Amino acid sequence: MSIFLTTLNARYWHSSFGLRYLLANMGELQPQTTMAEFVINDKSVEILAQILQQRPKIVGIGVYIWNVAEVTQLVAELKRVAPDIIVVLGGPEVSYDSEQEPVCQAADYIISGEADLAFPELCRQILEGEAPAEKFIPAPLPQFTQLQLPYDFYTDEDIANRVMYVEASRGCPFTCEFCLSALEIPVRQADLDEFLAAMDGLYQRGARQFKFVDRTFNLNMRISQAILQFFLDRYEPGMFLHFEMIPDRLPESLRELIAQFPAGALQFEIGVQTFNDEVGDLISRRQDNNKLAENFRFLRKETGVHIHADLIIGLPGESIESFGAGFDQLIALDPQEIQVGILKRLKGTPIIRHDDEWEMVYSPHPPYEILCNKLINFEQLHRLRRFARFWDLVGNSGNFVESRELMWRDVTPFAGFSHFCEWLFAREQRTSGISLIRLTRNVFDYLIEQNLPEEEVALAIWNDYTRGGREDRPGFLKQFDLPNPRIKNRTLSSMPQRQRRHAE
Repeated sequence: MSIFLTTLNARYWHSSFGLRYLLANMGELQPQTTMAEFVINDKSVEILAQILQQRPKIVGIGVYIWNVAEVTQLVAELKRVAPDIIVVLGGPEVSYDSEQEPVCQAADYIISGEADLAFPELCRQILEGEAPAEKFIPAPLPQFTQLQLPYDFYTDEDIANRVMYVEASRGCPFTCEFCLSALEIPVRQADLDEFLAAMDGLYQRGARQFKFVDRTFNLNMRISQAILQFFLDRYEPGMFLHFEMIPDRLPESLRELIAQFPAGALQFEIGVQTFNDEVGDLISRRQDNNKLAENFRFLRKETGVHIHADLIIGLPGESIESFGAGFDQLIALDPQEIQVGILKRLKGTPIIRHDDEWEMVYSPHPPYEILCNKLINFEQLHRLRRFARFWDLVGNSGNFVESRELMWRDVTPFAGFSHFCEWLFAREQRTSGISLIRLTRNVFDYLIEQNLPEEEVALAIWNDYTRGGREDRPGFLKQFDLPNPRIKNRTLSSMPQRQRRHAE
């Protein structure tokens, strides 16, 4: 093989959408191209051995925020063992500010931007003995009419075991300064008929879970409705669709379709990020928070959509008090998941224009998270980082649906959960590796220490603990008179699905 395409995914069940696009667009070079995916936990020497076994002339590697350290080591070792192999890098981690990056210094070529067409063209030039003199190659922005879709390159193993990433569009019309999508203007739309035919091909092969990577799925109503109707017509139990949605745009025509999907079939990732209008203006992000709230209420009351909402800690102009108020607002809207994220200085994003005024200090290492700023010092931000981690364990896990709300019975959710986080860290001195039974005992002990009625706390903990079908009773609950979980679970299982969801 002349060309070897590879990357290091974060987990095995992730699949590289970018590699499949490259392979699909290799043209006459496709028979000479092989693709292999690895994960960041694989040993570099084992990856190196598999690459060299193919005896390639060109190795193309996708570089991302999660794998840049591992790829840096791999490229260094590859150039030591086989210096004649041409190494070409692409991906968001090398598309901006790349000249001084160690991984780029060791490589032969760097393609910035969407390399679907630029990479095969570079390979042609190299194989024909006409390699360009320039190391850094900006890729022209491809249109969908120029591209071959990549979905045939998902294998049966991929369909059975991995996430199926798909896209009906590229680009984003918004200019949020913390996001790489702000650089991807204009929005480009795939041909709808061709795209749906490809989705039908995946469906006929057994794919039932589709993760759309479109940055704004509900931007074009005609396209959004056609895609939702396509999947609704083919719905069967086990189908799961993930979309990224604009929070304040949900017209009636889309609502009617969404409401027809059974509970659990749709997940919407909705980037709220901040409720502070002044912060939103500062980072060029504008949203109608009243419309957002109305849409959340509709989704929670009238549909079975699972809402994954995002908030960001550390935005310029956002104080702890402002973030806490936003967290409280989001809790009131009751999404199933709130991802509390730490601001990252992604390469190429214009968020850096606030560095001086707001004294933004970021880690120089991936994932480039904020360390402190003018309004939040390092110690405060580190406490918020613990808040985010413990929220995942307690707030997002689904294991503490009733008991978590007791934490803020007499205070705001942010104040109540923050107090719990400091208590839990003082007891455990860690934010990971805490077993469920130990975490459950911690929640119980904390609530008792807050002088809440023991019987009420025990019942809330027991309802949470048995929610997923567990019937064993933790030792610390044996002294309490609690309902038989078998009776409760039988009662819930006999309810219609939507009624059961609200009962739970």
